[in-house]
Amino acid sequence: MDLYEYQAKDIFDAYGVPVVTGVVCTTPEEARKAAESVGVFPVVVKAQVKIGGRGKAGGVKLAWSADEAEGWARQILGMDIKGHTVYSVLVAAGVDIAEEYYFSILLDRAERCDIVLCSKEGGMDIETLAKERPEALARVSLDPAIGINPEVARAILGEAGFDAEETEAIAPVIVDLWKVYQGEDATLVEVNPLVKATDGKIIALDGKISLDDNASFRHEAHAALADRRSDDALEVAAQEAGLNYVRLEGEVGIIGNGAGLVMSTLDVVAMAGEPYDVRPANFLDIGGGASAEVMAKGLGVILHDQQVQSVFVNVFGGITACDEVARGIIGALEILGDEATKPIVVRLDGNSVEEGREILGQAGHPLVTMVDTMDAAAAAAAEFAAVTLGREDAKVTVTIDIEAEGK
Repeated sequence: MDLYEYQAKDIFDAYGVPVVTGVVCTTPEEARKAAESVGVFPVVVKAQVKIGGRGKAGGVKLAWSADEAEGWARQILGMDIKGHTVYSVLVAAGVDIAEEYYFSILLDRAERCDIVLCSKEGGMDIETLAKERPEALARVSLDPAIGINPEVARAILGEAGFDAEETEAIAPVIVDLWKVYQGEDATLVEVNPLVKATDGKIIALDGKISLDDNASFRHEAHAALADRRSDDALEVAAQEAGLNYVRLEGEVGIIGNGAGLVMSTLDVVAMAGEPYDVRPANFLDIGGGASAEVMAKGLGVILHDQQVQSVFVNVFGGITACDEVARGIIGALEILGDEATKPIVVRLDGNSVEEGREILGQAGHPLVTMVDTMDAAAAAAAEFAAVTLGREDAKVTVTIDIEAEGK
C-alpha cells in the first residue's frame, strides 16, 4: 500500500525524522483557514496523490497570502495528475532551502536485499538522474542483520560524496529513516528532497512510503491509512474477491494458476503481440487450488476491464484440475451474460485436461477458443485483440489460422 505524503510525514514525525507536517484540506475554504493558522508566508499548497511529478503537473504552488492559498487549492482540487484525482491538498509552511538531496531505502527483489539510493542532487526524478548521471547516485546494499546504524550511515553518505560536516548533520536522520523502514515493514521509504535549510537544519521536505501488505497482520493501524478512492476499482474488486491481481497497461487479459506460469504467460503474450503493438493487460494468479468459483470471479474482473480486448486463460492442471477451470469459465460466462463480449482463448494441460476440454467443447460457447499449446494460444489471443483494435495485419493471420483449422 502506497501512502500519501501527509501520511508518510506523520509516520516520519513519530520516529523522530524532522518534517514540516502541515494541514490536510479537502476544500478551498479549509486551505484558506490552514494558511491563516500557519501564520507565516509563503505557504506551500501541495496536491496529495500517490504519484510523482506533482510539481511539473501544476500540483505544487507557493502562496503568499491566505487568499492565494485558497485560490491555488481551488485550482488543484479535482485536478487529474497522471490518472490520479486530487481529493486533498497539504498546506504547510515554506522552507528556506539551502541544498536539496535525495535518499531512499527500498527492497530490491532482483538482488533479494534492501538497498539505499543516495545523492547530493535531489529534487529531480531519480530515474532521470540514474540514467543521465549514474555517478551522482550512490547505490549501497544493506546487511539485513545490521541495517543502518551511525557507522553505516556515514559510509553511505561518504560514498555519495558528502563532506564530513554534512555527514554528521544528515547521518542521524538516515538512521531514523531506517527505523521507519524496519518498524513499519515498508518496501520503500523515499525522501525527495531531503533538504538542508539555511539555518542548517536537515528536513524531510517530502515523503513517500510503500507498506508491505503481507505484513499487515503486524500493523492494525495500517488499515486506517487506506484510501479506496485512489485505488484502481478493478484491483479493489479483485482484492475483495481474494485474487492475486495487478492491472497493467495492455489489451490481452491474463489468467493462470501459479505465479511462475503467469509471469511466463506475460512474456509469451508480449512477444506474440509485439508485431501489433498489443501487450498483456494484467497479472492474475488464481492459485494452486482454485475452485470454479474463483475462476469465475477472476474472469469477471478481467472482462470488466475496458482496455481488455481478448483473454488468455493458461492453466496447467495440478492441484487445480482442468475440469474445475472449465466449469469456472462456463459459469462466469453464464453469470456475465450479455456483458461478456470478448474472445477467450483457453489452453488447458495436465490434471483432468481431457475432461476440461470436453466440458468446454460441449458448451460450445461462441467466445471460447481452445488451443493446445502455450505459444499458439498466446498468438491467438494477441491476434484476437489486434483484430478488435482494427490492426490490418492481424486480420490476415487470424483468417489463415481459422481456415487452416477448418473452422
